[in-house]
Amino acid sequence: MNSSEQPVTGRRKGRGQRRGRRVDAATRDAVAGLLADLPLRRDLLIEHLHRLQDTRGCLRAGDLLALADLLRIGVAEVYETATFYAHFDIREDEEPAPALAVRVCDGLSCRLQGALQLDSALRARLPPATARVLRAPCMGRCDLAPVVQVGKRHADRASAADVLALIDAGAFTPLPLVGESLDAYRARGGYRQLQALRDGALPVETVFAELEAAGLRGMGGAGFPTARKWRLVRAAPAPRYLVCNADEGEPGTFKDRVILEEQTHPFLDGLLLAAACTGADRCWIYLRDEYPAAHALLRREIAALEAAQLVEPGFIDLRRGAGAYICGEESALIESIEGKRGYPRQRPPYVAEAGLFGRPTLVNNVETLALVPTILAAGGARFGALGGEGFAGLRSYSVSGRVREPGVKQAPAGISTRQLIDDYCGGMAEGHQLLAYLPGGASGGILPASLADLPLHFGELEKHGALIGSAALIVLSDRDDLRAAVQALLEFFADESCGQCTPCRIGTEKMLALFEAPELDVSLLNELAALMRDASICGLGQAAPNPLTTALQYFPQHQLARKRDE
Repeated sequence: MNSSEQPVTGRRKGRGQRRGRRVDAATRDAVAGLLADLPLRRDLLIEHLHRLQDTRGCLRAGDLLALADLLRIGVAEVYETATFYAHFDIREDEEPAPALAVRVCDGLSCRLQGALQLDSALRARLPPATARVLRAPCMGRCDLAPVVQVGKRHADRASAADVLALIDAGAFTPLPLVGESLDAYRARGGYRQLQALRDGALPVETVFAELEAAGLRGMGGAGFPTARKWRLVRAAPAPRYLVCNADEGEPGTFKDRVILEEQTHPFLDGLLLAAACTGADRCWIYLRDEYPAAHALLRREIAALEAAQLVEPGFIDLRRGAGAYICGEESALIESIEGKRGYPRQRPPYVAEAGLFGRPTLVNNVETLALVPTILAAGGARFGALGGEGFAGLRSYSVSGRVREPGVKQAPAGISTRQLIDDYCGGMAEGHQLLAYLPGGASGGILPASLADLPLHFGELEKHGALIGSAALIVLSDRDDLRAAVQALLEFFADESCGQCTPCRIGTEKMLALFEAPELDVSLLNELAALMRDASICGLGQAAPNPLTTALQYFPQHQLARKRDE
């Protein structure tokens, strides 16, 4: 046979080397050195990318090639993952190092406090060689709006002068958080129930019964009964895993950040109680990259738990997100932990059956887990009785916008927006009258002031086309431009669609384009909304129309129509 001919089997002879660019040996050794303390595992790809960018300031093409070689995976796999996440900055080897990143939050709450004007002022005063001014989605600090992130340091209630002062001082690292220590928490009874559970003095069924009596539900948005979910996972075959979703990217939501910063050990206690009740072999905490200070705090306190022998080293695996709203969806989050793009999975199977690495997985939100020790200490029935009439327990509401005292407010479940504003937030801001409110962040819809007495709870707002979700209340006043608010939310969804499914990828862009048209075609917009809800894979595409459809339902069309001089 001539050497140029192919065998009749159709099999091609193997090549002596890979096609494409060759790996530079020196670069490979340098990358290996930077990752020396991290296992070279495929699921740690995003952690490897973070390490490279934190050290080098960006992701160089040669470094990505070397990383693919070290992990023994295709270069395309590394690139498709790195380019999926907004926080990774990919550069050619010969490109100059990027200037300092100055990210201006353009979430709705920050826009209400002048973020767009601040963005313009910074662009005018910062030369490109000094800093890159970037618009960024919600940073989870809506009560402190407007917010700017300089490197990894946040400037809260920021002005241009504040940002320039941080740059002049070279203050680019997060301020350290000082939370309650492990010893202090244990001194007031912390981890006592966990020890009783492990010793057999506290039966698992008793824990389930207390959670049911408390009426505890998932606080991340879906509202699934917690005890029922834990039972489903416990009944599944081992090994089983637990994942905490700390990737709150919903605009207007910041309660989990506050809980992690101020109730670190109650949260970790709840995490370990959930692991013990479900028989989880390991736990993962997936924390959004916008919370670097909370990341450092968690690392420190997890290490303290290990030193105190309350957990085995490595039992709790802390992972960083990289700037992708879609990873708040539980299956997309699991894909990200596995080192992949955050694409939502088709269901069934559900993650409780086949989740992380194909194993049964319990996914819970930060607030849900942090409430567990309180419920067990107080008793489920007593906790449940704290809710409003007909509703169980307490929940944390993230309140921002036109109120005197924004922040995280723990209040009875089922409280109304009007009560929350008047009794917990000091009323409306000076000179502002309530016009509208978003009960569940960007995806929760927009309701008018006339519906401000509705209970903020699962099953109630849905009757009016809205959602409570993660209880992110953004308050709009008569001084705000309703059309601009809706457009900001539509822009957010168009930008954050992961692109996996056509109804969401094309639908979010088309909806924004139709909204920006000289005349609103309400019939076509509603038809598009129905299609997106019916055909999108996950909740992003299904909920993206909510701000527009509710605004069209409850407000005069002239408040949403494009002005003639625009």
